[in-house]
Amino acid sequence: MANLKVELVKSLNSCREDQVATARSLGLRKINSVSEQPDNEATRGKVAKISHLVKVEKA
Repeated sequence: MANLKVELVKSLNSCREDQVATARSLGLRKINSVSEQPDNEATRGKVAKISHLVKVEKA
C-alpha cells in the first residue's frame, strides 16, 4: 500500500480547534514537521480538512 508524506507549511496559531486536532492526529506539531501516513480514505479526509495548511506528496 502507498503512503502519503504530509508536511505542515503554515502555522496552526489562528486555526480552529478542530483543525488543530486534525493536524495533531496526523502527527504534525510544528511548521515544517513531516509525517508519513497510509494512503487511505481516513487520511485523505484529514488532509482535505486542513489542505490550506499542508503540502502532500506520494512517498
